[in-house]
Amino acid sequence: MSAEADRPAGIVGRLPLALWPAIGLGALSGLFYWAAFPGVDLWPLTFVTFVPLYVATIGQTPKRAFAAGMAVGLTNNLLGFFWLLEMLRVFSGFPWPLCALFLVIICAAQGLRFGVMAWLFARGQARGWPRIPTFLLAFAASELFPTLFDFYYGATVTKAPLLMQTAELGGPNLVGVILVMVNVALAEPLVAWLEARKLDRRPLLAGGAVALFAVGFGALRIRQVDAQAAASERVNVGLVQANMGLKQKRVDPEEGLNRHLALTEQAKAAGADLVVWSETSAMHAVRVDHYKEDIARGIGRRLGVPAIFGAVLVDKVPDERKFVLYNTALSTDAAGEVTGRYDKTYLLKFGEYLPLGNLFPILYKWSPNSGHFSQGTSLEPVTVTVNGAPRKISVLICYEDILPGFTDKEVAVADPDLLVNMTNDAWFGDTSEPWEHLALATFRAVEHRRYLVRSTNSGVSAFIDPVGRVMDHTGTFTKEAKVASVRWMHAHTVFEAVGEIPAYLAGLAAIVLAFWRRPRPRRG
Repeated sequence: MSAEADRPAGIVGRLPLALWPAIGLGALSGLFYWAAFPGVDLWPLTFVTFVPLYVATIGQTPKRAFAAGMAVGLTNNLLGFFWLLEMLRVFSGFPWPLCALFLVIICAAQGLRFGVMAWLFARGQARGWPRIPTFLLAFAASELFPTLFDFYYGATVTKAPLLMQTAELGGPNLVGVILVMVNVALAEPLVAWLEARKLDRRPLLAGGAVALFAVGFGALRIRQVDAQAAASERVNVGLVQANMGLKQKRVDPEEGLNRHLALTEQAKAAGADLVVWSETSAMHAVRVDHYKEDIARGIGRRLGVPAIFGAVLVDKVPDERKFVLYNTALSTDAAGEVTGRYDKTYLLKFGEYLPLGNLFPILYKWSPNSGHFSQGTSLEPVTVTVNGAPRKISVLICYEDILPGFTDKEVAVADPDLLVNMTNDAWFGDTSEPWEHLALATFRAVEHRRYLVRSTNSGVSAFIDPVGRVMDHTGTFTKEAKVASVRWMHAHTVFEAVGEIPAYLAGLAAIVLAFWRRPRPRRG
């Protein structure tokens, strides 16, 4: 049987497209996605990014639709994650051709999310479900697809905070669905022409209504949240970016400590009431059983200001691992005494820990170079006393700040006054990755209507307000100290109440439509 005979019936005109034109349009969507994303920042392309894919997959068999979706994923990921090639070469020691092969494999695995999206859409069409809702649900499902490096379509509008504000209702998934609805509405005139039919104006009206809602809601909430911020208590926070090389941090930890202390003095001179350092900024590993005394003596009492900084704690264990490490955030008061501790919960596989290594320590005998870090077990905030008042601060370490569900859980436990992220993106070089990471993190401020302070080792460090505006930021691979006035804030949003449940329900609905044929109306 031919591929044409296997297509859904009822399609006329120039659709469905042949395989290679469909794949070409998929690649065009991937190009638009990459160009709209932070790092390139041609963000208006976000309104047409999915138009080519939508046209390419109308009436297609699931296999052909999957191929078009994979073209999106491969194009977008190869362009967007090009920085992985240099990272793999530097840290693996493998030759360029092998690193390039690994890059293609990783990008293909990440690109599966778009292949699955197109496949779900094609199956839903074939089972008689309306195209536009089916496409939107397939997109929502794709945003939940597991990837090595998390990213979401909503980040394309971080330079337009007006369009980000619905994140307080449904996180970045809802922002993305709204953008895709606009895409589909703009595609409808082209689809009508290709199908040689009269234009149905309802999708245009629906897309316009959704866009007006997003803009109107954004304008209203920005005004309201700005007013709430203006009425909240001010605090001057300093961030320190010491720009230590990855190997330099380990080889010369004293230099790292001296840089951080010198930059802290600059922040204090600029009026900082609280100073934030980056991930593992205190590189001397400290034993768990007396870390409070060691930290107070070695760092805390030399600061002279309340602070939050990254540390590494070590503990002996009676098994093949011999020891475990903790990627930790510690807080100290003005006298230098430790007042809080948070251990990183989401660890990097193989880099920081060996999967199942805690259950079967013998695995470390077979993989001795795998990381010995152990997962944190508490989401409690660290506590600092600033200007005489105790404050709760939720800390997100490394890529925890790009995980909406995780941050939501942490905020639910802590009800913090402030969000702090400490990270180290020096692994990826002076590429687009630090800017992409920053953009993805800005959603946490909007979802929880709190200020977010990011201190990184090599950039981009930033202050982000509760509507997602970047108030100030550092460059990349620079040594800087910055101070900004932020506010202690509390809020309760819809996203805090429902989390990612609506997104998962939408994903489930997409799967149901892909396998359950739409009932035909009975004829009287």
